[in-house]
Amino acid sequence: MTRRIETLAAAAGSIMLTSGWRRALIAFAAGAASALAMPPFSLWPVLALTFPVAVWLVDGAAGATKGRALLSAAGAGWCFGFGYFLAGLWWIGSAFLVDADVFGWLLPFAVAGLPAGLALFHALGFALARALWSGGPARVLAFAFAVGLAETARGHVLTGFPWNAFGYALADQAWLGQFASVVGVEGLTFIALAIFAAPAALADARPAKRGVAIAAAALAALAVFGGVRLALAETGFDTRVSVRAIQPEIPQDMKSQDAARDTIMDAYVALSDEARGPDRRGFADANLLVWPESAFPFLLSRTPEALARIAQSLEPGATLVTGAVRGERDADGSGATFWNAVHLVGDDGAIADTYDKLHLVPFGEYLPFQSLLEAIGLEQLTRLQGGFAYGTRANLIALPQGPRFRPLICYEAIFPWEIVAGERPDFLLNVTNDAWFGRTPGPYQHAAQARVRAVEQGLPLVRSANGGISMVVDAYGRTISSLPLGERGVVDAQLPLPIGSTAYYSTSGLLFLIFPVLFMLFAIRARRRV
Repeated sequence: MTRRIETLAAAAGSIMLTSGWRRALIAFAAGAASALAMPPFSLWPVLALTFPVAVWLVDGAAGATKGRALLSAAGAGWCFGFGYFLAGLWWIGSAFLVDADVFGWLLPFAVAGLPAGLALFHALGFALARALWSGGPARVLAFAFAVGLAETARGHVLTGFPWNAFGYALADQAWLGQFASVVGVEGLTFIALAIFAAPAALADARPAKRGVAIAAAALAALAVFGGVRLALAETGFDTRVSVRAIQPEIPQDMKSQDAARDTIMDAYVALSDEARGPDRRGFADANLLVWPESAFPFLLSRTPEALARIAQSLEPGATLVTGAVRGERDADGSGATFWNAVHLVGDDGAIADTYDKLHLVPFGEYLPFQSLLEAIGLEQLTRLQGGFAYGTRANLIALPQGPRFRPLICYEAIFPWEIVAGERPDFLLNVTNDAWFGRTPGPYQHAAQARVRAVEQGLPLVRSANGGISMVVDAYGRTISSLPLGERGVVDAQLPLPIGSTAYYSTSGLLFLIFPVLFMLFAIRARRRV
């Protein structure tokens, strides 16, 4: 054991003393390796190797003045973040190849530019950590506080992008992630940073074995909490609602072709009718059909023949929930406004209710400074002149059978604090079109993050994704039924019941603040003792 600690201390010393491009390369490699903790790999223990490297890099942030030391820490943080986001988000470039003639030239800017921008948050986090630094094990808490605060800011600044927050390394594991029902993924992010950075203290002149033991005990406590919660939890089902979620696997380039409208509608109806009995004229035994985001290359609300076909196929009392583009002419007749929407269609073919997407994707569904950028020839990936308009309210939609759901279109499912606001539904319904990204890590990451929302809220989740991953999940995040990425088919399940309000929901998601406050107080106390 002593020899291992000596080897670790030698490695830590070597990292602390590096400078220049070697230091940048070590930070980049540690960040890139950290991405292995996210789906589809989910190698969460890797963070126990990479976070200590980050701590040692902050240890080695030196300069003739305090300002230079902060800049050194910020530089290491940027390189760490750039490696993490480049390795974890490279798949975003796939969307620029769908219409390569128009957008292909932007691929390098998207693949490298987004990670470069997101890495600025880690640069600030490392610099803040250095400002609170002390020589003992408490610096681990300074690191967890500062980088956790940077991760929280990343989820909110400029509309927010909390994709692959470090807390998902724990939340993606059913037995470690149940504590999300108390503190959400935000709280798990602070916890993950503290636990996995703790081994850095073993390389100190006086190894802080106690701190590492506390971190191990915290990890064990998460596992026990999750294991007991899952062991005592039985999944109840709403016998009034049987679900069929469609995964049509329609190529993205086809979805924008008006000439393919009949082919696309045929695919939806065929899958929805699949395996029905010989005497049935409707959608198997399901009375809730779910089709994915932007299901049609036309405006469903303005296409009566499509609504008539849906009405002809639906069983009496059955309902279709589908993603669709919604459009209305402007009052002055000068143009039209479009929304990315979800429609509830009854068995009479009438649209009974609609939800318009609230949180749009920058550069995907709209352009910042839309008019200016369009004037110089740029357009968003959807190629819709003017971009989509924002929805105005997070309305719940009620099924004829009684349960109400909160629609979540595409990446709205990654913003937990937006879901927790407002009246509590009976379940969450996520429609998405991850076919933009093919068979890359992106759809796996998206599905995993959506599943965590079920744990946080104590609500079941129904998910229909064009190319996958479609699934029905219970209120504890357990998958009842699912389809793998890239497979055409259906997901059939009885609708799981919600459970009582979780601590996360009851406190509006604010319990996670306990951890940054505690970590900051310990870090400041240790700093004052130096």
